[in-house]
Amino acid sequence: MPIQLRPDRSLGEMLAAADRPLVGAWSSLGSALAAEIIAGSGLDIVLVDGEHGPNDLTTVLGQLQATAAYPVATVVRVPSGDPVVLKQVLDLGATNVLVPMVDSVEQAEATVRAVRYPPAGMRGVGSALARSARWNRVPDYLRTADAGITLVVQLETRAAVEQAGAIAAVDGVGAVLVGPADLAASLGHLGEQGHPDVVRTVIETIEACRGVGTPVGVNAFDPATADRYLDAGASFVLVGSDVTLIARGAEALAERHAR
Repeated sequence: MPIQLRPDRSLGEMLAAADRPLVGAWSSLGSALAAEIIAGSGLDIVLVDGEHGPNDLTTVLGQLQATAAYPVATVVRVPSGDPVVLKQVLDLGATNVLVPMVDSVEQAEATVRAVRYPPAGMRGVGSALARSARWNRVPDYLRTADAGITLVVQLETRAAVEQAGAIAAVDGVGAVLVGPADLAASLGHLGEQGHPDVVRTVIETIEACRGVGTPVGVNAFDPATADRYLDAGASFVLVGSDVTLIARGAEALAERHAR
């Protein structure tokens, strides 16, 4: 008799149960080994980057498999809200998906439809062939899948943050992530995530999302900035990535030993 299984950990469930803000890091190398190293570090969230990292369906699958045994929420950032891409990533077994550049309520609503099965949405039904249902070894997958998926939308532009509360309130949006890098560019401060206008706007966005009861996170690699956003009420913060850990670590070695 086949083993009965369950999907990977839900970010939404972890946020709801947490008694502190969650902390995560990006897996941007496209490496299952790097993702597993992050997953075993004590961090709460591993974000597999399919937007800016060299990831495809095969490397995403490997990272989902590598992190499944660890007590983390693995979130896959897709390159866009394309329903076909979302369908493929969900069928790989992603329980948590992050969609970048969501600028409006209408975009958020369309993204929700893309991750839900009919009649609530338009996700194609192929669970018997897919890791998502563990090839029909997850009991009642089709009936429970919609509720088990955490959809995170990323707000990264002036237009998005101006509608932050309304976007966060869309039924089916499980969490919001603020992206200060693109937001800084949109506000006219390219490359200046620490600019006072950017920091103020991020804090205002946190407050707007919290005001409608939706968890909100922020990308903040600078420790002082991360602390500031946590003090402002962020539910989770992304504090680093595999590529930056390697780059800065190698530079520190060179500074210390290659002089």
